Amino acid sequence: MKEYNVAVVGATGAVGRMMLTVLEERNFPVKNLRLFASPKSKGTRLTFKGEEVEVEVLEETKNFQGIEIALFSAGAQRSLDYAPLFARDGAVVIDNSSAWRMDPEVPLVVPEVNPHAIAQYKNKGIIANPNCSTIQLVVVLKPLHDFAKIKRIVVTTFQSVSGAGQKAINELEAQVKAWCNGEPIPPSKHLPQIIAFNCIPQIDVFLSNRYTKEEMKMIEETRKIMEIPELRITATTVRVPVFYGHAESVNIETEKKITVEKAMELLSKASGVVVLDNPEKKLYPLQIEVAGRDEVFVGRIREDFSVENGLNLWIVADNLRKGAATNAVQIAEFLIEKYL
Repeated sequence: MKEYNVAVVGATGAVGRMMLTVLEERNFPVKNLRLFASPKSKGTRLTFKGEEVEVEVLEETKNFQGIEIALFSAGAQRSLDYAPLFARDGAVVIDNSSAWRMDPEVPLVVPEVNPHAIAQYKNKGIIANPNCSTIQLVVVLKPLHDFAKIKRIVVTTFQSVSGAGQKAINELEAQVKAWCNGEPIPPSKHLPQIIAFNCIPQIDVFLSNRYTKEEMKMIEETRKIMEIPELRITATTVRVPVFYGHAESVNIETEKKITVEKAMELLSKASGVVVLDNPEKKLYPLQIEVAGRDEVFVGRIREDFSVENGLNLWIVADNLRKGAATNAVQIAEFLIEKYL
């Protein structure tokens, strides 16, 4: 099997570290690995397949030649600045930030949903990895849409603090410890409000239409990935005091009826989906139980009696894995199988 020169940009962050884990777990054919991060990570060494690799400072590097695949998770601005430079020097960039997702020349890919879009990487040498909440949503909706054509989607998310990075994880931990010790809960610095024992109905900034940027990401990205620009979809995104894993309450209306039994049949056969749904046994997906898993889990499947062809779903996935790192590595796997 051919091996490839791979780079991970933003390697010391939560997603970057998970990318290394997933590359190793899936035995991705890495010939040579280069790691990049910001100046504060200078001198850091990370372990990959038993060997230590020193992290390079992205801002101090001028030559990216020889890199064939670059996995980016370094924030939108660094992606805007550096992804074209990596592509210029011959790499295909798979970017986890929001920087390129809505660029009409850049494919936005979830391999279980639209792997054919990967071919568009030749436009700019960049492939965009969707928002974590969008990924798990479309993986479940695709088989249902293929069967019954979805007309409208209403989604409410319950997103863990790891989606906001390591500092948000540390913040939740510190606030919970303070409460347990009978101390005043310290104010949040990296989230809009105190997160311990609380739900915050705001992820990212508010826009002029009163939606948050996160909500509009979900709306626009779902339309692009599913190739339905006119899709009626609305979203409310909520940060919850959970460390890992995003959950979503989803209501869909379809052109033709999908029974609970048919939905379970379709989803049980869908790639990357696990159905956990047995009300009598209190069986349904839980964030605490899907952490560390690559699949998207779905349960609480039931008909919506308020409309003619409605269905309710509860969707849960590990946001650092399928919601970010695993999806990026899966894209890379399709890329080397079909195009490189």
